[in-house]
Amino acid sequence: MHISSMSEVFRFKQFVVQQDLCSMKVNTDGILLGAWSSVESKVNALDIGTGTGLIALILAQRSLSLNVDAVEIDQASSQQAAENAKNSIFNDRVRIIHDSIQHFSQQNTTPYDLIISNPPFFSGGTFSINENKANVRHTIKLSHADLLFSIQKLMAKDGHFDMILPYIEGLRFIELAAKYDFYPEHITEVLPKKGRPIERLLLRFANKFQSNVKKDMIVIRNSDDPKDYTDAFTELTKAFYLFM
Repeated sequence: MHISSMSEVFRFKQFVVQQDLCSMKVNTDGILLGAWSSVESKVNALDIGTGTGLIALILAQRSLSLNVDAVEIDQASSQQAAENAKNSIFNDRVRIIHDSIQHFSQQNTTPYDLIISNPPFFSGGTFSINENKANVRHTIKLSHADLLFSIQKLMAKDGHFDMILPYIEGLRFIELAAKYDFYPEHITEVLPKKGRPIERLLLRFANKFQSNVKKDMIVIRNSDDPKDYTDAFTELTKAFYLFM
């Protein structure tokens, strides 16, 4: 679910994202996840695989009391994310770290009460001829098992982590997460438009088993018109998109 505009600059209401050096551009998945994530009462957040820095900036906009660390393994992307953070009004609360999450989790001493990630999601299939894009889209440098193992080390006892995945990958991830003692707390099904199958899952995990998992749904568009957004999607994202 990528936004139609793939320009070098993406302007939001309170910040600007430069993205010409980043393999993966601003997309609907990242905006949805950042807008959907629960930031209430959170103090320290970690964005894993920040790319352009988009999600980190959305979180900083949503909570003025939140400090956001954002880890990115790709050097060019991390440099651009750092520039995007520096040029924003949230520059004192967003820190970009060029590192793998595997290494960062071994060195870090700060527990995070919110961890968020729009992670690599293909576990197979045809690889892109663009190596950087392939590394992002396939679980090459960050397997889901490595992601969960790192989160075990990084998440505060009563914290949670949020992510977005394609439907089938999301179901598989829920099964895998249980092996690391992480359990879904909130699941939102994402449909591209009314009448279409579920395309994504927004997932919130906690380290305690939840007997009553909150489940709901969001539909992005009413019709094939790319600007015919549903009221629910508009309400969720209007604080960020310029055109809403």
